[in-house]
Amino acid sequence: MTGERAAPQLTWGMRNYAATRPESWRHLLDQARAAEDAGLDRVFVSDHIVFGSDLSAYGDPGSGGRAGGRQPTGPDGDWLESLTVLASLAAVTSRIRLATNVLVAPLRPPVLLAKVAATIDALSGGRLELGVGVGWQEAEYRALGVDFSKRGQALDELLAACRELWTSPVAAFEGRHVRFAEVHMMPKPVRAAGVPVWIGGSAKPVVARRIVRHGVGWIPWGVTAGTFTGALGEMRRLVEAEGGDFGDVQVAYPLANAFTSRGRVDYPAMFAETGALAEQGVTDFRTLLRVPHRYDEARPMLDEMVREFAGAVG
Repeated sequence: MTGERAAPQLTWGMRNYAATRPESWRHLLDQARAAEDAGLDRVFVSDHIVFGSDLSAYGDPGSGGRAGGRQPTGPDGDWLESLTVLASLAAVTSRIRLATNVLVAPLRPPVLLAKVAATIDALSGGRLELGVGVGWQEAEYRALGVDFSKRGQALDELLAACRELWTSPVAAFEGRHVRFAEVHMMPKPVRAAGVPVWIGGSAKPVVARRIVRHGVGWIPWGVTAGTFTGALGEMRRLVEAEGGDFGDVQVAYPLANAFTSRGRVDYPAMFAETGALAEQGVTDFRTLLRVPHRYDEARPMLDEMVREFAGAVG
């Protein structure tokens, strides 16, 4: 840890999901190339494996959702598996970082997840970043045979087990949910500390603990523009109470879309607070703006986005 905060970055969330099936998913490859060529720092994809029919828990913070939240598709929407998508994006890009926001990590067997992540990291030249969380739908856990009530414990052990597999020449781990001894897993991720992990969640002690023990960054969950500053201050306090240095923690901020009366993207309005937020500690600004599918149409839009962002953050 150096204590030096990274310059503000711009990340675009790609839609690896659709309410109705597109003719082809190849546009994701073109969009990723356009994002890289335009100079964005990172792209991320979302994660779900299956859905139960009842999506109401997404709007219930008590179940891991967020107040008033709505899923972008129904339970029968198309959702491409996130790590497979990132592997395909790695093949058509060379610089841009590839992330999940967020991976419902406890749904994956820990040793297999460590291997898949290390493989994508190796193929991409060390560009993978895992944003992880516990999810919100019990039916998805039941379908994967994972105990929903123990998902937090499972995530903690998974992260510790992955770190062991990523960093130890001969790995061993003993937990309640995962255990192995004297196993070799090669290749290791490009970075000596393993694949960087961002922890998704609200400002509460268990999330702060995960950040201190396993994470490089925080992806706030359930915050709004009006509540973010308070949540940021609370997370700073919690991380420091756990013995961490919040100055070493990268922080993501979800940008709200803004449009002019003519329907054009209003970048000055979108980025109006980025400078002040960067001063507060935000390092990564994330947008889910819709972008055209074709490279030659997506590129000008993303070029403009990058220029406007650079001007806003100085």
